Amino acid sequence: MPHDTLSTTPTTQATTPPAALSLEERLAFINTAMTVRLEEAAVAYEVNTAHIPTTPIDLNDLVTLPLTPTLQPTAPSPTSVTALLQRAHHRLLTNGWCAGTFQDEDGALCLFGAVRTESHRNLRLEMSAMAVLLDAISAQFGDRFESVPTFNDSFRGTDGHVPVRMLGQAADLAGARGI
Repeated sequence: MPHDTLSTTPTTQATTPPAALSLEERLAFINTAMTVRLEEAAVAYEVNTAHIPTTPIDLNDLVTLPLTPTLQPTAPSPTSVTALLQRAHHRLLTNGWCAGTFQDEDGALCLFGAVRTESHRNLRLEMSAMAVLLDAISAQFGDRFESVPTFNDSFRGTDGHVPVRMLGQAADLAGARGI
C-alpha cells in the first residue's frame, strides 16, 4: 500500500523589501510624531506648574506703545477735542503719569493735568475733552467713577497703564464723533 505523505518541503516566498516612503509620507509621519511629543510636553508643563499661583491679567494693559511714539496727531484741527486728547495722551507717554496730584516733582501729570496743560487754559475745549474722557471711562467701567480725577486717583500705586490707555481711547472716541 502506498503511503501518502504530505509534502513538507518548505516553500520560500520571495519577500519584497518595503517600499521607500515618499517625502510627503515622511513629513506626515514626522508631523504626527512631533504633535504627539508636543502634546506630551504640554501636559507635563501643566502638571509641573499647577502648584504656581497665578492671577489673571488684562491683556489691554500689556499692549503698549513704543517708548518713543512715532505717530503724531493727524487731520484734526489744532483746536479740536480730538487733537487736544491726542496731545495730552502723548504728553503722558513722554513725561509720565501721576495720581493724587496735578503734577508731581518729576513733571508727570494726572489725566486732568495733561488735558488742562494741552488746552492752554481754553476752558471750553478743556470741558469738552473732559466730557469725552469721562464718556470713554463710563463706557468701559460703568458709572463707578463720578469724575475724571476720581478715576485717575483710583489707580494710585500702579504704573498708570489703564489711565493712559483710557486717554488714548478717549481721543479715538472724539475722532469717531468728529469733534
